[in-house]
Amino acid sequence: MRARLSPWLIAAATSWALGAQAANLGTIGPTYPVAEKNLLDVIMARLRAKEASGELKRHEQEARDRAAYAVNNPRPVDGLRRAQAARTFYFDPTFTLQSNVVDSTGAVLFPAGTRKNPLEVVSLSKHLLFFDARDPGQVTRARELIEHYQGKVKPILVGGSYLDLMKRWNKPVFYDQEGALVRKFGIAAVPAIVSQEGQRLRIDEVPVR
Repeated sequence: MRARLSPWLIAAATSWALGAQAANLGTIGPTYPVAEKNLLDVIMARLRAKEASGELKRHEQEARDRAAYAVNNPRPVDGLRRAQAARTFYFDPTFTLQSNVVDSTGAVLFPAGTRKNPLEVVSLSKHLLFFDARDPGQVTRARELIEHYQGKVKPILVGGSYLDLMKRWNKPVFYDQEGALVRKFGIAAVPAIVSQEGQRLRIDEVPVR
């Protein structure tokens, strides 16, 4: 049997514990008021000082200028050279499904292993012209090619400002972000123009005169 404590003993112990918690233990050492400033107040004071001096406005303008430059001048595609000699090769866009394509009910529309050439479904409506707008010779050659194909060309930059060129040419100019297309097609030199020839794409690297 477990020993039972007297109710009076329990009450006495509880009273002693509460009294001990409320007891004044005195001063252990000297105390000082909290002198550290509020961090938010410090930050706001610095921002107001920068605003008053004009430094904050200058930083804001620099940030806007950097953002505008990055949009107007995307990072050039690495690994490309200026075309020195004509080169023609072909690209077959046929692909093979790695997994089943199903509809909303789970029914298989196209099984894995299906091979398909997109050019059997849709044709390339315009020639794709890749060039570097930082090179005046390539810009001139690109303009000649656009005129040769009677405007049925989609200009795609691998370097330079597409916005500046759009203003000069008064027509849409695109950018091959991170070189996704030139690497897919195997283009090593620019200017290069991509055209449809039957069920494959013909790629011509065109030297600059």
